[in-house]
Amino acid sequence: MRRVRFHSYGGPEVLRVEEAEAPVPGPGELLVRTEAIGVTLPCVRRVRGDGKGGGDPLPSMPGGEIAGEVVALGPDVTGFAVGDRVTSVTLTGSYTELALAPAFLASRIPDGASAVEAVALVRSGHVALAALSTANPQGAESVLITGAASGTGHLAVQLAKLQGVPRVVAAVSSAAKAEFLYGLGADEVVTYDQESWGEPVDVVLDGVGGEVLPWALAAVAEGGRLVFFNSGGGTIPAYELLAGSRTVIGLTMRRFTTVHRERYEAHRERLWELAGSGRLRAVVHAELPLADAAKAHEIIEGRTNLGKVVLRP
Repeated sequence: MRRVRFHSYGGPEVLRVEEAEAPVPGPGELLVRTEAIGVTLPCVRRVRGDGKGGGDPLPSMPGGEIAGEVVALGPDVTGFAVGDRVTSVTLTGSYTELALAPAFLASRIPDGASAVEAVALVRSGHVALAALSTANPQGAESVLITGAASGTGHLAVQLAKLQGVPRVVAAVSSAAKAEFLYGLGADEVVTYDQESWGEPVDVVLDGVGGEVLPWALAAVAEGGRLVFFNSGGGTIPAYELLAGSRTVIGLTMRRFTTVHRERYEAHRERLWELAGSGRLRAVVHAELPLADAAKAHEIIEGRTNLGKVVLRP
């Protein structure tokens, strides 16, 4: 089988396509023949060694979102069968023709839905719904979303409007993305380099972090809250929280899926329901062959994508 690994940290140029033996699923794992692979900002940052602790042991493989057909089951796996079409998340090794996926994170792809649609919708949609659920905007409360044109962000914009949020502000790197976001229902679009992001909002969903985080916090109104679900890190002065009575809430999907399992399952059903009815659009910016993983990373690093970037084995 073919897979993509990196032997040193760096930019897209460190990604290598290699031949390898097919992995064997262990306890609780599915072996999936991938049909679509999601490329995300956390994947890009892992390749650069920007993760916690300075990066993974080398050589390593990016982990992330996959969709495809189950070809083997590990010991003690129940609820799935060979031949099932599923989407899931891998902790490592998603850029490959045959991927190992934890069964507890897998879900079936409905009949009639494509693998590309599944990988663009499910994981990013789960993150968007978990962030909105954690923030829990009520009544006339407003929401600002950073990385609003990303795979997760563009779904969060739509889901916020579908939940009845009266004012949704989309924050992005370039004004060229404004038309795309207005088309998805955003009420306002701001760029990171603006001196002001407009009137403060009650809720910020921050999927970017890093240098954007101080601006995101500044956009939170007095008594408001920021849900932080990115891999970019950043520092928040405690005084900023005290002075504005603001709250910052950290969100990881690993904990959310464990602690809020029923809500997670309900979110999955909701995502497919909305997509099936046409009320939620999972936009795919580009589909590239596995061998072009470096090009996919260039798109993410350049912040030019409108929606999801997908690799096809």
